[in-house]
Parts: sequence; C-alpha cells; structure tokens
Amino acid sequence: MIERNFSGRMHVFSDNIDTDQIYPGQYLDVTDHQEMARHAMQGASASFAIDSRPGDIIVAGRNFGCGSSRENAAIALKASGVGCVIARGFARIFYRNAINLGLPLVVCDQALELGKSGDRLSVDLASGAVTNLETGREFAIEPISDYALSILDAGGIKPLMLSREG
Repeated sequence: MIERNFSGRMHVFSDNIDTDQIYPGQYLDVTDHQEMARHAMQGASASFAIDSRPGDIIVAGRNFGCGSSRENAAIALKASGVGCVIARGFARIFYRNAINLGLPLVVCDQALELGKSGDRLSVDLASGAVTNLETGREFAIEPISDYALSILDAGGIKPLMLSREG
C-alpha cells in the first residue's frame, strides 16, 4: 500500500522534460537499478542524483516524460527514491510506465506555482491537495483513478497481477 499522505523536498523542472533528460540514452545498457538511479534526471540537472534524497518530489510543467516509450526513465526515478512527480501534464506512455512500476504521478494545473526547489511539499492523495509547507499555500490536484491507485497500492502492475493469481 502506498502512502496516501507524504512529504518531500521539491526539485523544479520546466515543460517538456523528455525521457532522455530523465534518463540519458547513453546509459540504456545499464540494468542495475541502483546504478540507474545515479543517472536520474542527469539530462536536465547534473546535480539531481547527488542532491536528491528518498521521498523528494519532482515538480514540472507540461508534457513531463515525452519522448521514447522506454521504461528506464520511470525505473531510474523510482530507484532514486523519488516520492512522486507532480506536473501540469504527463506524456501518456510515461504516465502508464510510471504507474505500472509503482511511481505515483500527480497532475496539478498550478504545478510550477507550488514553490521553488528546496521547498517542502505535503501531498495528500485522499483529499486531493498539495501544500507548500514553507508558505502554507495549498493547491488542488487531479484525483488518481481507483484502478491506478490499486496498481500503486500493490507496488506496481506485476505485483498486482501476481496477487490476483494466488
């Protein structure tokens, strides 16, 4: 079961962060998830993998995860400990890949107004709100579908399907 209420530090990115920025293509032959985590967001930020901590939250604009359909980008973010990604919108295939791997994605129309990198956010999936803990400002988020929540609760699509077999 995923946490329905969690917090972490923000790392802010712009619109159109593609999968090569999330996980550069030069590392596609790497299969160890911890090694993949060391290259998370490397195409957009040279310091993200060094500065991020488990539970941190990526905040971005529109079209986060555009580009290729490979799962490596979502795997690298999850392996690096990202608690969730909040964006104005996601590329469809990235959204499915992330949810299927157990990485929560949250749509917030005002994502780039949430605050600045380093601010702490609290995300409450149950109430549909994200709060900047530094400023106290609260913003609405789109609800995650019950089916997507069931995948996240199971830790991903594979664990969900395995639990239904037994």
